Amino acid sequence: MTGTFHHVLAWFTGLACLSASVLTQASSEPSDHDMNYRLDTVVEQTTVRADSNSTADHSKFQELKGPFNSGTEVTQACLKCHTEAGHQFMKNIHWTWEYKNEKTGQTLGKKHLVNNFCTNARGNEGMCAQCHTGYGWKDDTFDFTNQNNIDCVVCHDRTGTYYKTPNSGGNKACSIMFEGKQPIQWAKVAQSAGLPGRENCGGCHFYGGGGDGVKHGDLDSSLIHPDRKLDVHMDEQGLNFGCTECHRTNKHVWAGSRYDMIAHDTEGTGKPGQRRDVATCESCHGNAPHDNGSLEGIKLNNHVDRIACQTCHIPAIARGGVATKTDWDWRTAGKTRDGEGYKEKNYTQANGEHRATYKSIKGSFKYGENLVPHYDWFDGQMVYTTIDTQFDPSKGPIDINSFDGSADDPDSRIWPFKRMHTVQPFDTGNKTLVYMHLWGNDENAYWGNYDFAKAIETGMQKNERTYSGKYDFVDTYSYWPITHMVAPKEDALECDSCHAKQGRMQGIEGMYVPGRNETPWLDRAMLWILAATLLGILAHVLVRMLFGPRSKDSGKD
Repeated sequence: MTGTFHHVLAWFTGLACLSASVLTQASSEPSDHDMNYRLDTVVEQTTVRADSNSTADHSKFQELKGPFNSGTEVTQACLKCHTEAGHQFMKNIHWTWEYKNEKTGQTLGKKHLVNNFCTNARGNEGMCAQCHTGYGWKDDTFDFTNQNNIDCVVCHDRTGTYYKTPNSGGNKACSIMFEGKQPIQWAKVAQSAGLPGRENCGGCHFYGGGGDGVKHGDLDSSLIHPDRKLDVHMDEQGLNFGCTECHRTNKHVWAGSRYDMIAHDTEGTGKPGQRRDVATCESCHGNAPHDNGSLEGIKLNNHVDRIACQTCHIPAIARGGVATKTDWDWRTAGKTRDGEGYKEKNYTQANGEHRATYKSIKGSFKYGENLVPHYDWFDGQMVYTTIDTQFDPSKGPIDINSFDGSADDPDSRIWPFKRMHTVQPFDTGNKTLVYMHLWGNDENAYWGNYDFAKAIETGMQKNERTYSGKYDFVDTYSYWPITHMVAPKEDALECDSCHAKQGRMQGIEGMYVPGRNETPWLDRAMLWILAATLLGILAHVLVRMLFGPRSKDSGKD
């Protein structure tokens, strides 16, 4: 689309504002951006929520003066005033890590799914539950009915000093990165309570997949203090949106989830005011966002029913100086030097930080920045390859999460995605994906002992899954709908980005795209019409010159 759009559309989806304030002082070694599952450094300048309309100053509450010896004690103090918050919170996916998709019948969520990053949180909660909004989840004994287990400050700390560490011990290969942390000042953190900032949500969501920017491509730490060029809505000197500006909450349940999205919102803006049940561009900008007073605006509005707003207004991903992973090969994991695991950092991203291209505990990686997204028809419905899904590995790469959509479906539009490629273990006998036992201080945990056979057998057995005893590796892809890093209108795609033979729409089927599609018969017909028109004009001119009336003075000297 042209760069002179009159209205900028935006839309956040991803997961809601779960998680994460920030870890305190890092140890003497530099932060490892490819191992941390959460933000691991102090946010020296926390974001300011300009939309906060709180009538309470928590620093004045006697109940929050402390002393507190643990997070659960803080939660108990919170619930004395916020009496219904615990009941509400236990219904959201950040607490349950579980989602039942009524449309597909699949049971989803981190509690169940296998991904193509670190493969599975299930069975590795001791490490992965750093991004659970609770305290102490390390195995199946965790009590999801106990409100005191809720972590209030992970979302509401505004000091920028709160952090979380694993709930159980791991091997030296991993546990060393959690050493040297300063004690949490529980009273200070509790008294700072306020609306979540981008660093709260981003403390986990920016670090999905095991590192900064690893998973999504449109979510990374550059969004804590972004400028207008990076995101027109989160621009710190402009609109300065927090995540919950779009991911609106209703009794601690957030709008927007990648498990079941709205790809084509036909309802538009609320009447009166902003809708709170969805996180779509249309809920703010309506279904005719461009200026209908101009020919350009009218033409752009004609695209809205087929083209997602994000397709034009997010021209590239990972463009804030933080790279995103594009390729992960587990086959190379397990190499050691003098019996110890090691890492190689051979990629330098735009902000100057070095990223690991190899780790003994994970394998080999590739990265990308300023990437053109993958485009396809999308109706909002993601379909997952679960631990129970059988597949034929000989038929090519396996889609960890595929999607539906077509040109014939009125609910589908052309959407941008980040596509992630991974080579990961699978059960050759049962032809399914596998759960791996990665985290733990035992001889079967892969992160420390580097034995796939033991890690898979233990992971499957611990989670009561049948395992044939044989494994190999299979190529997989995952797809992540892009909704953040919305560019200013002047940076939106130009028309010829798509309307060209080698444009961004070259792989899209089911529609005619002027400038992309070749129609020889139509081209020939138009050439004949053009030639006939020119000949007609030429003939008319010649006739007028030869036989037209002469002027009165034509015969005079």
